[in-house]
Amino acid sequence: MKFIISFLSTPAVLLGLVAMIGLLAQKKPMTDVLCGTFKTIIGFLVFSAGGTLMTTVLQNFNTLFQTGFKITGVIASPEAATALAQTSFALATSCTLILGFVMNLIIARLTPFKNIFFTTGHSLFFACVLTLIFKAHHFSDLATILLGGTLLGFFSAFLPQLCQPFMRKITGSDAAAIGHFNMIGYALSGYIGKLFKKHEKNSTENINFPKWLSFFRDFLMGVAVIMLVLFYVSVIAAGKGATDKLAGGAHWLVFPFVQAFTFTAGMSILMTGVRMFLAEITAAFVSISEKFIPNSRPALDVPTVFPYAPTAVIVGFLSSYTAGLLAVLVMAALKFPVIIIPAAHICFFSGGTAGVFGNSTGGWRGAILGSFVVGLLLAFLPVVLYPLYGSLGIEGSTFPNVDYNVTGILLHKLLSLFGM
Repeated sequence: MKFIISFLSTPAVLLGLVAMIGLLAQKKPMTDVLCGTFKTIIGFLVFSAGGTLMTTVLQNFNTLFQTGFKITGVIASPEAATALAQTSFALATSCTLILGFVMNLIIARLTPFKNIFFTTGHSLFFACVLTLIFKAHHFSDLATILLGGTLLGFFSAFLPQLCQPFMRKITGSDAAAIGHFNMIGYALSGYIGKLFKKHEKNSTENINFPKWLSFFRDFLMGVAVIMLVLFYVSVIAAGKGATDKLAGGAHWLVFPFVQAFTFTAGMSILMTGVRMFLAEITAAFVSISEKFIPNSRPALDVPTVFPYAPTAVIVGFLSSYTAGLLAVLVMAALKFPVIIIPAAHICFFSGGTAGVFGNSTGGWRGAILGSFVVGLLLAFLPVVLYPLYGSLGIEGSTFPNVDYNVTGILLHKLLSLFGM
């Protein structure tokens, strides 16, 4: 059991296995099979390393920003919430995850929803959300696993379908789907972008920057400058003492400089890994689709769309993070029972992706408004289910993602309606 759980929780190995099966199905020479398999695994690990590096930097930014601007509340971070939940419901969560993957394959085989979800970290978070809701309604472990696993498998196949019209527009292909449980938000951003359909060609990637801002034409240079500004604002607000606690011996004014460029390096690593593993996995998946699950496609993590509109990613991040901070002010002013603090790394990946979707249909206007709305959803939706998690002892963090909360709220209301 531990082997299976570990295997399904390691997306690099899982994707490598898929690539290997696809290449074997094509009757490729063994050298080609090994090369394609290893490139898939290496590419995904490169991609993961870049994402981890960026997440670490953004968590430091979270700490400095909250300290500097005296923001207190619950940080919306699925990683932390899952770690808390796993202490009490590890078996149910793990079994729900495994059954969810099996059901995803069955549903993709039998229904028109041909998406195979490969972002296993997000599957684990969703399995945790479903487990917590069922356990809060006093379901047994067996019922929780059977119902939760079936729902996880269904949503893994169905939700990417909402985004597929926009994925085809963004990538120019139907070969891959998005696999990241903010898909209701991404589809919504795409539809919001359509409000500006006549400005569709005014893409973020076509912005004519003044000569003194021409370095923004280079995506990595733009990232570096924006992160420098954000870090120094946060560090100056937080002060020397708070920064020294994170700096690890570095001068407190040097630390933000290094962090900003570390984040940029992480972005470069991430995009290199994306290009590497995506080329291998999509080629191998053709055979799997033809032989086992006709017309299926892999649903992959959000950075797979970053290279198509990298400026939109930054626009989306800034817009969604701004929305999250405004939501904090609203929650404080209206005396909400809990204040949800936006996590910068969530806003970057989710808001940035929403920016790409909004940009695809409404240019830079769609990118700004679409990601802003998603930022509001990331902030306000978790407020509804936080008391439910609190009844199980899960406090101090929560799940911000749109899909977890929309489906979770509906499930909770449904179970409450029938007195379960």
